[in-house]
Amino acid sequence: MVRSKLRMLLPGAVGAFALLGAVVAPASAAPDAAAADASSGSAAAAAFWSCTVPSGYVYTNTRSTLNCSGSGFRTQYYVQPPKDGLWACTPASGFTYTNTRSTLDCSTGSGFRTKYYLKTPKTGLWACTVPSGFTYTNTRSTLDCSTGSGFRTKYYLRAL
Repeated sequence: MVRSKLRMLLPGAVGAFALLGAVVAPASAAPDAAAADASSGSAAAAAFWSCTVPSGYVYTNTRSTLNCSGSGFRTQYYVQPPKDGLWACTPASGFTYTNTRSTLDCSTGSGFRTKYYLKTPKTGLWACTVPSGFTYTNTRSTLDCSTGSGFRTKYYLRAL
């Protein structure tokens, strides 16, 4: 009788210990979850946290850290090479942008900053800027390109 009771309790106890082990187990050495740019849907393989923004890179997120200073908190940047369809905290050379949004992701102090939706320029694209090597054949007034408040001009691009 005691044996049969133990047989009934044993699977439940083993399951409870397994669940408890999963809850208190130390986190694996997975990449920082905050590092993934939620707006783009995935983390870029070449993306990393840095104390500066290297030439040829853009940043997509910031955080305050003690890692970048001898004393006090400093801004650390989540940097990666610019690419088509990336929400970045700065416009990038060789790209235009087609939309903006106000976010805390890019803040280097306090308050909201502008994030830019990067696009590779091409004929037929409505863009917020006219990059080198392009002209435009039409314009429209829109809030898509606003970096503060109010309407801005959007350009219909044509390659030269």
